[in-house]
Amino acid sequence: MTFLTHGRIIGGLSTVPDLAGALTDYRDALGLMVVEHGVIDAGLAASWGCPAAAGARFATLAPTSGAPCHVRLVEQPLRSDFVPARTYGWAAYEITVQDVFGWPARLAGSGFDIVGLPKEIPGLPYFVAMQMLGRGREMVYLNEVRQDTPTSDLPRAASSVDHLFIVILATPDRATTMRWYEERLGLEEGGTYTIPYSMINNAFALDPATLTTISMAQAGRMPIVEIDDYPAQAGPRARDDGRLPPGNALVTLAIDSLDGRGLDFVAPPVARDGPFYGRRRAATVVGPAGELLELVEIG
Repeated sequence: MTFLTHGRIIGGLSTVPDLAGALTDYRDALGLMVVEHGVIDAGLAASWGCPAAAGARFATLAPTSGAPCHVRLVEQPLRSDFVPARTYGWAAYEITVQDVFGWPARLAGSGFDIVGLPKEIPGLPYFVAMQMLGRGREMVYLNEVRQDTPTSDLPRAASSVDHLFIVILATPDRATTMRWYEERLGLEEGGTYTIPYSMINNAFALDPATLTTISMAQAGRMPIVEIDDYPAQAGPRARDDGRLPPGNALVTLAIDSLDGRGLDFVAPPVARDGPFYGRRRAATVVGPAGELLELVEIG
């Protein structure tokens, strides 16, 4: 079966203040493989609308399962005012794993800060997840899949830590954002749930019983983007001029064609080399919540 189909997540990019330290976490503690490293070239940085990222050190990692889905780490100073889960944009990356209840002990002594221990959520028997922050205050969910949901197929991990399979987007208007992903990218609205979302409630010091509505943008039964309604206290994510957003910075999706979608690209599509792009055309857009979304053409 072909892995790269329309809408598939190719990768999630996070900014980290110390690349060497982050590699001890993602490579040595989580067990991902480094498949590429170097410095960001000026053309790629410009395509993101982040020219100051040119020359930054980076590493690309992949799971030992062989799935062509990547975590990219780009070295960038950490803003002192950045607080995770309080701003619009990419809020978290969700990775399918085996034995989620064993991961807190395995990560002891690493640079990951566990902010949500694994727990079963009433009414959501499909998976068990835990939440942690990396050195760049990027949010990562480790998710052990138990069963498919009524509207989507969830991937079981083929290695202890496998591929990134859902990206979480914080938005001021869930319905408007969903329409953009439907109309511009040809995705579909999947399941919608209203739950007490502990990560959001804790971030904004809300009553633990406060409910948040979330929806899934997907391709067929493949989940892709979880779109979360954020409270009125949230706002745009501050970033330094020309730099990537702090934390969970940019998501890359496969798309059947870059043409004819009415997308306003930061820069014209360009074919790019390397294990991440595979000589395919790529271009970046700014989504409705201010998120950087890189699209790689697979058609």
